[in-house]
Amino acid sequence: MTDVSKAVGEIVPPGIRNNWKPAVLPANQEATRQLREWLAPEEYDLNGMGCDFRGADLSGGDFSDAWFTDAVLTGVRLVGASFYRADLQSADLTGADLTGADLVRANLDEAVLRSARLDGAKMPRASLCDVDASGASFRGTSILGASLLDTDMRGADLTDAVLYENFFEVKVDDSTVVHGLTGTVFGPITVFSGESSRELAGAELEVWIGARGGQVQVIPPRRPPK
Repeated sequence: MTDVSKAVGEIVPPGIRNNWKPAVLPANQEATRQLREWLAPEEYDLNGMGCDFRGADLSGGDFSDAWFTDAVLTGVRLVGASFYRADLQSADLTGADLTGADLVRANLDEAVLRSARLDGAKMPRASLCDVDASGASFRGTSILGASLLDTDMRGADLTDAVLYENFFEVKVDDSTVVHGLTGTVFGPITVFSGESSRELAGAELEVWIGARGGQVQVIPPRRPPK
């Protein structure tokens, strides 16, 4: 251990990182081991790839640049946690509580967010491609400049969520709530009704959202630079 590490160790006791430690550790021993090593004073990014974090309460943790690829985070409390630039690709976040979480530039491609709570979360520049977010709650969430491509939002709640120049190629149905949804999107969306579906873009998409209490402007995609 270097002199600097020793000095830091005197200030930050083992098992605490930036004055934070988990309220509850995961039930899985390997996930707990990874967390404990990461909580030590040495600087490196958390490697939770493929780990099972079920049973944990990691609220308030700073997991910037961490790796949660293929991790199991089902039902985990992650309230106010930071996942800035974190890799959550293919992670299972079914029923997870991400209220107020920082997901700026997070990679959530192919993740499962079924019935997850992301109320008030910040998601600028996040990537949600091929994501199952059915039944998830995005109440008051800031989804700015994000990419939502082939994202299933059937039954999701987007009340008072804010969009800005998002690729918003999502799947919705009559149970998807868009009341108070505002901002700008590129579209199109696919609306499912029973066994049938239809694609809405442009003015039709604006009317569909407007009829349900939202106010969104559909804008043409930016042309690539010549």
